[in-house]
Amino acid sequence: MRLVNHARNAMDLRTTPVHLGLGSTAEPVEGFAWDPEVLQAYSAAVAADGAEGRMVMIFDGDGLGDHWESHPAGDELVVCLSGSVTVTRDVDGVPDRVLLGPGEATINPAGVWHVVDMEGPTSILAITATLGTDHRPRTDTRPTERVGTPSPDEAP
Repeated sequence: MRLVNHARNAMDLRTTPVHLGLGSTAEPVEGFAWDPEVLQAYSAAVAADGAEGRMVMIFDGDGLGDHWESHPAGDELVVCLSGSVTVTRDVDGVPDRVLLGPGEATINPAGVWHVVDMEGPTSILAITATLGTDHRPRTDTRPTERVGTPSPDEAP
């Protein structure tokens, strides 16, 4: 995994997310993967951006999300590019659902647990405050046990 300064070629946001950092920088993240070692390397590489850093990535899918997540360092913007997606937030134990179609967006507030369900082939764009992101398996309708990346206080 490495951040690339001043990339000039086209990139696929499905495989190469872009990190938005301090000073209005935008750096492609080459070699990114949802692997603990790569996530740790990414966290270390962007630690100086703190809570202001954002990851921009496109996700394609079809079906129910397999995990809840929360982004304590900042809000997350979710944009439906194609298909249909339901974002469910756990707001004080009450599910808050938002249905999105192409071109529609929603904001997951900082620290609010949420899950994304794609209904049929769907593409979404997410702009996420990644510092301290936490994931929990989706074993029922609400987040239950803690499994995740370091909190903002624990980050490298």
